[in-house]
Amino acid sequence: MKHFFSNFKGDLFGGITAGIVALPLALAFGVSSGMGPSAGLYGAIFISFFAALFGGTNTQISGPTAPMTAVSMVVVASIVAMNDGDLEKALPAILLVFLLAGLLQIILGLAGLGKYIRYIPYPVVSGFMTAIGVIILVTQMLPSIGYYPKEDAAFVDQFRPRAEEVILKNILNEESNEGILVLEDFQETLDRAGEVSEENILKEAQTLANKDASGVIGTIKVLPRALQQIDWLELALALATILIIYGFKRITTAIPSALVALLVVSGVAYGFGLDYRPIQQIPSGFPVPHLDIFSEFKLTSVTPYIFTALTLALLGAIDSLLTSVVADNMTKTQHKPNKELMGQGIGNSIAAIFGGIPGAGATIRTVVNINAGGKTRLSGMIAGILLLIVLLALGPVASKIPAAVLAGILVTVGIGVIDYKGLRAMPYLPRDIKFGPLKISSEVVIMLVVMVLSSIWNLVYAVGIGLVIASLMFMKKMGDLTAKRSDVKTLLEEKGWADEVDFPEDLKKKVFIKHLKGPLFFGFTSEFQQLAKQIPKTASTVVIRMDRMQYLDQSGLYILEDLLIDLKNAGITVLFVHVLVQPKYMMERVKLIPSLIPEDQIFDDFAACTAYIKKNA
Repeated sequence: MKHFFSNFKGDLFGGITAGIVALPLALAFGVSSGMGPSAGLYGAIFISFFAALFGGTNTQISGPTAPMTAVSMVVVASIVAMNDGDLEKALPAILLVFLLAGLLQIILGLAGLGKYIRYIPYPVVSGFMTAIGVIILVTQMLPSIGYYPKEDAAFVDQFRPRAEEVILKNILNEESNEGILVLEDFQETLDRAGEVSEENILKEAQTLANKDASGVIGTIKVLPRALQQIDWLELALALATILIIYGFKRITTAIPSALVALLVVSGVAYGFGLDYRPIQQIPSGFPVPHLDIFSEFKLTSVTPYIFTALTLALLGAIDSLLTSVVADNMTKTQHKPNKELMGQGIGNSIAAIFGGIPGAGATIRTVVNINAGGKTRLSGMIAGILLLIVLLALGPVASKIPAAVLAGILVTVGIGVIDYKGLRAMPYLPRDIKFGPLKISSEVVIMLVVMVLSSIWNLVYAVGIGLVIASLMFMKKMGDLTAKRSDVKTLLEEKGWADEVDFPEDLKKKVFIKHLKGPLFFGFTSEFQQLAKQIPKTASTVVIRMDRMQYLDQSGLYILEDLLIDLKNAGITVLFVHVLVQPKYMMERVKLIPSLIPEDQIFDDFAACTAYIKKNA
């Protein structure tokens, strides 16, 4: 406990400063997610407190982040659409997906997978981060100009026929499930269809209109309509927010510019009684747990989102551990990746139960905490407590914040999230693959594929496709590199190693030596097959030197077995020199040693192998 409060003053300042920075972002991310500002605030409170308490990075400040919010936005929009556009009705399923993401993070930590997160290729992360920036920038264009699709009566009217179809389809599905969809009871269907009110049709049409105008493509489609209906006050508030955020940073960075913009623009709008659109009402009082997550649990409502929950878990893990590395570099400490994953998982799980959106370690907030004096996990807990105090004391006041102000804050977040370093490097990356007459960089291809697919299609699938392409290209490169190093050419042209200089001249026509320089894995098997074809008929012995073959996978094992069988059938003796631990273990598992290569034909060094050859020549 003494150690816990060893840096109380520094942690207090660090936590308060980080909490102040987190406040406007939490509200903005909550609105952006589709769950409202309170969900962002709840997420920031619980994730910040519990991820700090149980995590493995002392100075980490956690809460809703741009990448996590972008994926959450997809989850919220799709589940709400499945529930007739009713957020309250969809909430248990949404929060269950968020809870599942948190539990998966705990499992990843318990399984010790934290150390593997760093192996995700940079082009995938870069393309994803730039896409997040594009998504936030584009989707905030509509609220920045005060346009809300479901309030555009002419636009909504276009969806009325489809809304009637959806409602009728739902009635038929209900009757089918109840077992009354038969000709004798068809009157029941007519009666139910007749009861469909104008209000229900309008509500369904608004849901369809909102869905059609969501995301990057939807926003671009509806933008011409929106530009004809600009609310100039909302646009002025958003632009004023953006200008203050960038302008105040030039004066001082001691006070968070986003908070200054929030207070100044909101104060002016409220103080002058401007007719602006406020954010959704923030409930006063302590957050209430949503126990209906468990009482109304339905496996069918969650199964389509298991992969999305896993993506949220992995994304949160990457986001947090990258921030942990930044914190380590600043504080000269060493974080515990698996413990950090468990802390993030606990934070996200508790936040989901209380209706908060998921989050991760936040780089800017963590840097602010460290610079303000934060050194222990107490700083992150204080940041969470501060946000709780703001919620309890200032909830009704915060509800007066203009929606356009949060849209303006998000625009600056979107601009900041884009990976400019990766974009600037694109023209200079080596062009290592041919596409028809063009030579292009594989890294650039991966970055662009992830960026474009994430922006216009699906964040989850885009990352998966990016990882697959990156893995395939890496395997190809490793296979080519191993083939080049292993000199896949006629054995007579093979360059000898230093300890082969004194090999007897009279044996050189009978004995052929092959050097393996690198792993024998599935990316190298096709080149390795050429080895059998290179051995002349005069050969009586082949020496395979494995001094530099550190790794053998299952594909390599079976291709090696095929080669040994071919050589054995041709009456050629095969000798192994210096077999390393992993390849030998693999060969012993399938009895390749000793059934094809007896133990007395395996040598620790080339001198012992030469002595054997002389004795048996």
